[in-house]
Amino acid sequence: MSNSSNSNNNKHKPTEDSVIITQQEEEELTHEQNNSAYLITTLEKYGIALSDVKKLQAAGFYTLESVAYSPKKAVLAIKGLSEAKVDKIYKEVNMMIDTGFTTAMEIHSRRNEMIYITTGSKELDRALGGGIETGSITELFGEFRSGKSQLCHTLAVSCQLLIENGGAESKCLYIDTEGTFRPSRILSIATRFGLDSETCLNNIAYARAYNVDHQAALLVQASAMMAETRFSLLIVDSVIALYRTDFAGRGELSSRQMHLGKFLRSLQRIADEFGVAVVVTNQMLSTVDGTNMFTADPKKPTGGNIMAHACTTRLYLRKGRSENRICKVYDSPSLPETEATFAIFEEGITDAQE
Repeated sequence: MSNSSNSNNNKHKPTEDSVIITQQEEEELTHEQNNSAYLITTLEKYGIALSDVKKLQAAGFYTLESVAYSPKKAVLAIKGLSEAKVDKIYKEVNMMIDTGFTTAMEIHSRRNEMIYITTGSKELDRALGGGIETGSITELFGEFRSGKSQLCHTLAVSCQLLIENGGAESKCLYIDTEGTFRPSRILSIATRFGLDSETCLNNIAYARAYNVDHQAALLVQASAMMAETRFSLLIVDSVIALYRTDFAGRGELSSRQMHLGKFLRSLQRIADEFGVAVVVTNQMLSTVDGTNMFTADPKKPTGGNIMAHACTTRLYLRKGRSENRICKVYDSPSLPETEATFAIFEEGITDAQE
């Protein structure tokens, strides 16, 4: 009888486990309300030492998602973290981050709530199903003067618009590898959209990358910034330029592709963690085999299969008449293969002028 009484009494007493569950529920509610990633500092509430949290941050892990989406060996490689500590970290992370199965209906509901960033052209937005998709990687490839950088400049501004106006109400992070970023273009585009020019410039975090290692290191900084401030767009213009100069010849092709693959995986992780739209520009090369005579366009995007498989949506931009440009949906899991014509003017990307 006494055992039964004690058992009933214990049911109503908040155990240590029930307190933890309550904390997790509060974290999840805050997470949903802010629509952001869980900060890695959350682990302190669940028994992970501050010194170990700082080691994770120093290694580039700023969110729980970044740990959950990374192989265990990446965390084990951090100096000062024993296997027991890493097991404890993953135990707590897996209690907070759901990486298991869900229903197709749940995925459908999430996609219906997805934010799209306007390109500035209604026709191009229609071809893209509403604009540039957040939470995935979109590749823009084409020849010189096909409009890749101009579209990037426009997106850097349009992402700051209200959601009902085609924006995401947040900031842009811009990695420039070729020195093509021009603040003067941002000012013109901001005026066109009715945004304050100074505020618009301050909402764009810009960095120039000088080599592939620097380019990769900037992604670590990007993760840290996104963990603290709301961003909706990450631009890398161009993703391939430094790889073509830092790795010369066929002898380094394997090393180049491995480094590129790791960089693209980091981009995808950022898209998954923070739900941002990742836009990368790519160059083109001419095929030199004997099949050129049988193809209408012998040029193809650089990066090979690694680039092809890493990007969710691939858009082929080419020149049209005068200021007009043509965008072809080259590859997409959800969009039909179609084309849209747009124009480039001082105020950015607009609808084509007949």
